Amino acid sequence: MKINLLSQNEAAPMDLLLLADPSEEKIKNYLQNGHCYIAKTNNGQSVGVYVLYPNDASSLELINIAIDETHQNQGIGKLLIEDAIQRAKDMGYRKLEVGTGNSSIDQLAFYQKCGFRIRGVDQGYFLKHYDEAIFENGIQCMDMVRLSREI
Repeated sequence: MKINLLSQNEAAPMDLLLLADPSEEKIKNYLQNGHCYIAKTNNGQSVGVYVLYPNDASSLELINIAIDETHQNQGIGKLLIEDAIQRAKDMGYRKLEVGTGNSSIDQLAFYQKCGFRIRGVDQGYFLKHYDEAIFENGIQCMDMVRLSREI
């Protein structure tokens, strides 16, 4: 598996990006200033994606980490996190941040297993920024749980 920066002549893998964020408009907005990395199998199939978005001089936000549904639970997510951490270090950043929905139970556990700690909750984030209600695990996604990790 190879993880590479999306090239300028390559289309962003919207099918993967939409797995983590239902708003194509929001995805297009953060792709403009972020760095999109794609995980591809040896035969060239895109199976994972993440975006690093600069917050300030010392921190990046990991946005929209997603794995193709047929390739989940195979360790690809952890590889993407490790890759993101290394790239952030190489760029001189000291902190990596990530946000996920209050209803994203599996993602909350995953990020904490990868060394991220909860640093706050942006109450009502998904109610303010998304037109349609989002439900996961039978729970309405209303709040953004913010996590961070020193690198």
